[in-house]
Amino acid sequence: MRFRRHLPPIREWHLPGFDARGAKLWGSALVSALVAGYLTAYLVIFPAPILHGHQVVPRVLGLSLQEASAELRKAGLQVQDGGSEPHPTAPQGTVIWQDPPPGISAPAGLRVTLVASDGPPKIPVPDVAGLDGALAQRLVAAAGLTVAQVESVQAATPRGVAMLTRPPATTVLAPGAPVTVVVSRGAPTIPVPDLLGMSQADARTRLELEGLTLGTVTRRRTADANPGTVVAQRPAAGTLAAAGTVVDIVVARSPQ
Repeated sequence: MRFRRHLPPIREWHLPGFDARGAKLWGSALVSALVAGYLTAYLVIFPAPILHGHQVVPRVLGLSLQEASAELRKAGLQVQDGGSEPHPTAPQGTVIWQDPPPGISAPAGLRVTLVASDGPPKIPVPDVAGLDGALAQRLVAAAGLTVAQVESVQAATPRGVAMLTRPPATTVLAPGAPVTVVVSRGAPTIPVPDLLGMSQADARTRLELEGLTLGTVTRRRTADANPGTVVAQRPAAGTLAAAGTVVDIVVARSPQ
């Protein structure tokens, strides 16, 4: 059984436009494709310096300054300090910017500028003096800081009003840093009672009824008062004191 051949011999094949001019066009297209492929592999897929004595700038972003400097010097490049800038996520001391950028072909010895992270942006302590204590705490927290403690002090400022912060307002801190808010307990309003002539037990009871506290009890020999009675006190009677103020007394002893 014989098959009939439908294709002409190769020598009779004829490509449209494949004359002398067409051959040049086909050749130019083939050479262009080869050159484009080589450059793509040479510069993109496997980058390498084109000129002798040139180096590809390595990527050092995210490395520490020490590591980045070592990588650049290993590539035959020099390092130039570009300072530091705040960065919301990069740890302090890591490289966040380089110039020239990575992958660029550069002559040996070229200076590469590195900018390091200074950590998250610093936060100034807000000025909350004169505000309600609860509002002052919310403002400190809203600024990105932490209210670590609330202290109360006796002052002429109305009770519950914030007086100051520690550290003071405008101090620049790292995010989440602790801040103490100092709040007023109000002005001293309790007059210290007159304890002279009272026994030690009666003096203690009277102070506790007034919201005050008996402090140090000192005994002194005297012939001017009955033994066991109060002959002196500090603060003096009539002094305005805050709740819980300590009152020291002197109790008479027998002269013998």
